[in-house]
Amino acid sequence: MIENPPLIQIKKLTSRNKPSKEQINSFKNIPTGFICDALNGYAALDHIIKPLPIPNKPTNHIVGPALTVFSGAADVLGLAIALSEIQEGDIIVNCVNGWQGTAAVGDRIAGMIKNNGGKGLVTDGPMRDLNGIIETGLDCFCTGLNPNSPYNSGPGRIGFPENIGGKTVNSGDIIVADTDGVTVVPFEMIDEVIVKIKRIVELENDMDKKVANGLKISQSALDLIKSDKVVYID
Repeated sequence: MIENPPLIQIKKLTSRNKPSKEQINSFKNIPTGFICDALNGYAALDHIIKPLPIPNKPTNHIVGPALTVFSGAADVLGLAIALSEIQEGDIIVNCVNGWQGTAAVGDRIAGMIKNNGGKGLVTDGPMRDLNGIIETGLDCFCTGLNPNSPYNSGPGRIGFPENIGGKTVNSGDIIVADTDGVTVVPFEMIDEVIVKIKRIVELENDMDKKVANGLKISQSALDLIKSDKVVYID
């Protein structure tokens, strides 16, 4: 028989990674697609985690360090306690093990995340109280809407590595999210990705100009067509 875990486990702030403001600012206005390009094509959480659907409102581009929370299925206690750990600009990454049967977050917690300086919320569960969440102004990414009520009983964890949307996210990883979805830059790769992003932006901007000026097919594609790697069949 195993012992019950502590109701809430919190990793001390001094034990969590924290990117610098300069590192965070390097990702402002960088599309999530570029982040994926810089991380060998795969940096996004599962496509089921999308911008909270708000009619007639464009999705903001947000960047910030992750504060990870494990609330577990049908529970919100971990997230409620995590409010005490938020630092200005944090993006809360709340794991509910993909549970879809109840809301993972409602408008009151969303409002308190905003009041504590949180920049956004990412969760692998649905949300509820859409009109109230809209009023808070918090940028949210989730799996949809579900008005069913979660419990408030725990256990929960704050600040530890969590598996969410097919990725392991650590507190201090940089979250970049936009209308296409949510991406994760591991803390230990931040500087490497910043260097790659600079080159990707140059290449993308150059190609955008060429397409705007009428480009119909890339030179690399033309070269491949002319090579012996392409065969035309009667």
